[in-house]
Amino acid sequence: MGKARLCIVEDDVDIANMLRIYFAGQGYEVDVAHRGNDALELTRHVMPHLIVLDIMLPDVDGYEVCRTLRTQTRTSHIPVIFLTQKDERSDKLQGLELGADDYITKPFDIEELKLRIHNAIARAEREALTDPTSGLPTGRLIEDQLRRIIRTSGWAFMDIRVNAFDAFKDVYGFIAANDVLRFTGMLLGDVVDEKGTLNDFVGHAGGDNFVIITAENSASGIKTRLIERFAEEILTHYNFMDRQNGFIMAPDDKGQMQRAQLMSLSIGVVSPSTHSFSDIREITEIASEVRRQETSAASR
Repeated sequence: MGKARLCIVEDDVDIANMLRIYFAGQGYEVDVAHRGNDALELTRHVMPHLIVLDIMLPDVDGYEVCRTLRTQTRTSHIPVIFLTQKDERSDKLQGLELGADDYITKPFDIEELKLRIHNAIARAEREALTDPTSGLPTGRLIEDQLRRIIRTSGWAFMDIRVNAFDAFKDVYGFIAANDVLRFTGMLLGDVVDEKGTLNDFVGHAGGDNFVIITAENSASGIKTRLIERFAEEILTHYNFMDRQNGFIMAPDDKGQMQRAQLMSLSIGVVSPSTHSFSDIREITEIASEVRRQETSAASR
């Protein structure tokens, strides 16, 4: 996997800085929040693979932060490890009842914390809960959301694909390609914040394929804004010459170099008002077909 991202929520500046320096040295990307509300705001914009959460915070306590994370669709999957001075059995049970994945007390062994973090992230990936590159929900969590909505109304499912991603990966390599996937995941979250709600679902179905579940009346605005912002911001992932040319030279199936377009987004949107669905598989299949048809029509 690429670098996993941690969110350290700790009001003790010395401990927070120690954890940030240590885990950055272990190859993690680390964000730090000193207050509970700051942590909730941070997770809206940058999705961590795991949160290390102190219970005693100056504004809201860690229990309330965990409760909020678990009740919001977009953050409900993120593993949480409580880090606290409390070691009473009742305190541990309260944290675990709220959906925390683990619990470690101060003073703690940094090596033990490292192993617990590694195991929690690995378990989430092994159970197909999160994508190792973007940190977004995948697999079973996407299916769970589809089962939740299929018998309801007022929703829209968006099938999103990064066009020309494979050509970019062939030319720029897998590290740059993983950066594009992480960028795309963050962009989806930003646009949903702008045009949707906290209860909208953003997932990574795998590879260059992402999904959003939102309210039907929000889908058009999200789609338009995503396509606009992606087209503008993806250019920073190319070198100057390729940006100027407006294309890259990439090998085809026979190894012959040919022009490949710069990356763009294609999006298919379906809802109960436009289609009928007998099972969740039909939702994804029809959305993919709508996306392909729109892409084909736009290329003519």
